[in-house]
Amino acid sequence: MSRDEALALRMPAPARPEPHQSREPSLAWTLLQRDLRLALRRRGEALLPLGFFGVIAGLQPLGIGSDLVLLRQLGPGLIWMAALLAALLPLPALFATDQADGTLDQLMLSGEPLWLLALAKAAAHWLVSSAALVLLAPLLGLLYGLSGEALLVLVAGLLIGTPVLSLVGTLGAALTTGVRSAGALILLLVLPLLAPVLIFGAGAVQAVLAGQSAAPHLSLLGAEALLALVGSPFLTAQALRIAQE
Repeated sequence: MSRDEALALRMPAPARPEPHQSREPSLAWTLLQRDLRLALRRRGEALLPLGFFGVIAGLQPLGIGSDLVLLRQLGPGLIWMAALLAALLPLPALFATDQADGTLDQLMLSGEPLWLLALAKAAAHWLVSSAALVLLAPLLGLLYGLSGEALLVLVAGLLIGTPVLSLVGTLGAALTTGVRSAGALILLLVLPLLAPVLIFGAGAVQAVLAGQSAAPHLSLLGAEALLALVGSPFLTAQALRIAQE
């Protein structure tokens, strides 16, 4: 046997690639799907923000009266305030349930980037609690006598602004994980940060009603949404690490 043949026998054969090798979904995608399935099973809890939003925003015209000018002036702010408060309702239980059953510990030890898991939780919160609010808002806007253009701006503002509510709200929920009376603390922490969203969201509709352009207000809302998307997941991840220490 020659030297070359001996070396060929000692070298291992190259591994053959496995056909149709399946790639497992990321943990963040699995977490998002799990939260959505849990929301479908607990439909009463999932529909609570929508019912709260409809009741609060729908009853205000009854108290204001039939003055159409006054309704149009107050309507955008009242609708936005109701949407903000409705989006905050599910936040105390956002991480509390995962912490109680040990899921949060497993997520932190999984090796998946924690900021990505925080982003998945915020996305689930928006899909469950805020997406339906955007769909219901035009119907409530009709109660305040808003025009068609004002309703379109209202929906556009909510589409841009409600993700900010979810991202910042997720941060507030992470900061109060394991704390008693977390709901009240979340309100104290989150409401000052969300005041610009309320101002610019309602201001966009008011600008249309005054015959002005809503572009500046929507642009500022978009800037806030981009800032929250970039910074909130990382801050939420750090808050969860501190809460678990």
